[in-house]
Amino acid sequence: MLALDLGVFHRKAHVVGFREALAWSGVWIGLALAFNAGVWHWFGAQRGLEFLTGYLIEKSLSVDNVFVFAVLFSSFAVPAAYQHRVLFWGILGALVMRAVFIFAGAAAIQRFHWVIFVFGGLLVLTGLKLLFRRDGEVHPERNPLFRLIRRVVPAVPEYHGEKFTVVRAGRRYATPLLLVLVAIEITDLVFAVDSIPAIFAVTRDPFIVFTSNIFAILGLRALYFLLAGAIRRLAYLHVGLALVLVFVGTKMLILDVYKIPTPVSLAVVAGLIAVAVTYSLVRAPAAAAAGMVAPPAEEPGAGAPTTTSALAV
Repeated sequence: MLALDLGVFHRKAHVVGFREALAWSGVWIGLALAFNAGVWHWFGAQRGLEFLTGYLIEKSLSVDNVFVFAVLFSSFAVPAAYQHRVLFWGILGALVMRAVFIFAGAAAIQRFHWVIFVFGGLLVLTGLKLLFRRDGEVHPERNPLFRLIRRVVPAVPEYHGEKFTVVRAGRRYATPLLLVLVAIEITDLVFAVDSIPAIFAVTRDPFIVFTSNIFAILGLRALYFLLAGAIRRLAYLHVGLALVLVFVGTKMLILDVYKIPTPVSLAVVAGLIAVAVTYSLVRAPAAAAAGMVAPPAEEPGAGAPTTTSALAV
């Protein structure tokens, strides 16, 4: 599917519109549900529920990735036609990194039981931090690793189509597109620290953890193009995500005392996200009328210039 996505359907760079993003979101969600049906059939209802719950958790938490992607593309003025290519390779790299994280985490939990409580505490703290955070700008370009890469790798300040590198005077240089790709990989690495332990709260089966995580990540590009323009309308979504993190973290912390059934976990996670989204959509018109909410963002990357001074080196 990934090969078809980039090699056939997106061979030529173009702006991904709402309808196309909606169609691809449907494709990836449909594939995930079909796989879930297979898990349910071959491994039983319990494993099927675990996959569905893990998928829903990861899908929900990936909304934060969408927000950061939007900030990155805006900060670096990435032309809309090239955003899909960056996300494709970014998510391909994320698949590899998360596979390593998942199997390493599963091995650690199997060998050291106390690791599950470390993960649980981390999730609760992260959820509380997200719940009480104040609105502010995100600056992924200030990440120390990203700044180090910019110093080590020679780069040109202007875009060269959808190329990640160009050759000048016999020397290869990175384009801003490659630097954005690096920033996306670093961002996903940070988010993986939260999202992967969250799925371990549902199951310790590496197969279920890996597949539910991967299916959610595969649909992340389509989710970005679908939601980026409307992300500001979901003003209270971060509250729902924070409560999800606190819930799954608490579930891990009390594991030796009481094991919350998977159907209950699924209902709680789905309910929290549904309430947060509904409340955001209900409150948005009233807040906008009162002048409290900024107007919806433009189409992702629309009108972005082809160069950016932020990347001048």
